[in-house]
Amino acid sequence: MQAIIFCGIQASGKSTFYKEHFFDTHMRISMDLLRTRNRERLFLEACIRSQMRFVVDNTNPTAAERQKYIELAKAARYEVIGYYFESTTKDALARNSLRSGRFLIPEKGIYGTHKRLLKPSLAEGFDMLYHVRLQPDSTYSIKLVAEL
Repeated sequence: MQAIIFCGIQASGKSTFYKEHFFDTHMRISMDLLRTRNRERLFLEACIRSQMRFVVDNTNPTAAERQKYIELAKAARYEVIGYYFESTTKDALARNSLRSGRFLIPEKGIYGTHKRLLKPSLAEGFDMLYHVRLQPDSTYSIKLVAEL
């Protein structure tokens, strides 16, 4: 069983990365889709009860926000893998400007998340940690940072 936790500012490529790498193998837990913390909690609990692989596709900028997912997954004996999406606010704002409707994030939201963003570490409880960067050609640079 595998729990994957994404971490990064809005428009850093997290959802596209999910679609390209995990769509066929992992359920997606996303506040963009579920809209409320209650729905998120229920869906997360259902994934854990049914032993489904899942990806938490949220910004998760702080260790405290990531911790709730890590603790639940570890208690259920999941392997917990983190993916840190590095992006400058300039690049994220440029990608965000290509969005429309409910997918368009207010600039202050991106700046606010960037201010709170703390790089994840193995000490938080991850079994493996990857560093991901969206390249100008829309491919991803993926590097294993550390593993236990």
